Amino acid sequence: MSTNFGRSRAALMRVALIIAGLNVFTANHSAFAQSSGETIASVSPKVVKIFGAGGGAKLHAYGTGFLVSDKGHIVTVWSHILDGDTVNVVLHDGRRFEGKVVGAEPPLDMAVLKIEAEGLPYFDLAQAAAAGPGTRVLAFSNAWKVATGDEPVTVMHGVISAKTTLAARRGAFESPYTGPIYVVDAITNNSGAAGGVLTTWDGRLLGMLGKELRNTQSNTWLNYVMPMSELKQTTEEIITGRFSRTKKDDPDEDSPGKPKLRRYEALDFGIVTIPDVVTRTPAYIDRILPGSQAEKVGLLPNDLILFVGEDLVQSCRMLRDELGRLEANDPLKVIVRRGDVLVSVEMVTPRKGEE
Repeated sequence: MSTNFGRSRAALMRVALIIAGLNVFTANHSAFAQSSGETIASVSPKVVKIFGAGGGAKLHAYGTGFLVSDKGHIVTVWSHILDGDTVNVVLHDGRRFEGKVVGAEPPLDMAVLKIEAEGLPYFDLAQAAAAGPGTRVLAFSNAWKVATGDEPVTVMHGVISAKTTLAARRGAFESPYTGPIYVVDAITNNSGAAGGVLTTWDGRLLGMLGKELRNTQSNTWLNYVMPMSELKQTTEEIITGRFSRTKKDDPDEDSPGKPKLRRYEALDFGIVTIPDVVTRTPAYIDRILPGSQAEKVGLLPNDLILFVGEDLVQSCRMLRDELGRLEANDPLKVIVRRGDVLVSVEMVTPRKGEE
């Protein structure tokens, strides 16, 4: 009798523990659900949809960015979407603005846009966080162009699975960014998702969603995020005008009485650009001269010249101005966009009379 009573009591204790465990699980699950809902409501207004260049060569013309100041500064990935003079930026409430690139850093694969608006919700970069493997996270983006107006952006639940160094490629080219990344257990590698944000479960900013890339070692698609610790300083320098790549003067305009010297030009390197027919004709390469430096370093027709040295090139005129400042034997670093990847090459300014 006592033995049966003891067994019954033990069984009741096990049932009680199971029920208690279920109650704890249910409470925790409800807390997580409530917490994620509050976070989504708080973070979503800080994420924007970006619409710009694309369409040709099957390149999508939409992406994602996030506000980092109440005066309309937006961080996003540096991509073909930004190839035009301006892009369309749509806020969470459906308001539309014209966005302009105020600075970019291709080695970090990032750019900063500016829209003319104030009093906007934004991520305070001083409050950006760091996290380790196992951290529950939320990824916000305009994946697959789901949102075009006031529709909410896409939110994915996931976990940070690793923190490592990026070794990835797009097509035959290595990624220009090779720094630390978070690898996440969530499918963030989707068209339009790049430039979105990864946050902790309670909404602290962790980093920016990366592009559609494959792991160099495994050839598998990589769901990665660039930590804000890698982007924070450059972003702040661009916003404050202290970044070396940001041009304060418009090189399209010559100062009165002080014409710019154009000692060298694209032809000296074997580059023929498309005809300069409008004020800001993009510096696309039309053809490459056989046997030239440009041919030897692998430049191709249809490459878009984005940077000469440290300076952003937004037109054929700006390209002429930058090349015109070179001296004989100066090293020349050129970054071009080829399809949806960045390619960096280096040449040497020839002596006059040399090819």
